Amino acid sequence: MLSIRRSGVTVVAGTLRDMNIIEYRRGYITILDQQKLEDAACECYAEITRRSKPLLAKDV
Repeated sequence: MLSIRRSGVTVVAGTLRDMNIIEYRRGYITILDQQKLEDAACECYAEITRRSKPLLAKDV
């Protein structure tokens, strides 16, 4: 889904773990600090969130 190699995910997950933002092991990720995770994300996260809210609010 992310179109990157597993080794790249491992590096980023390790960095976020070292920053006490997430905890992970064997395919499970736990977000420890949502705000820090959002702050660490690129500006596209805020834009995607803003654009997806109206879509998620609609009844299916």
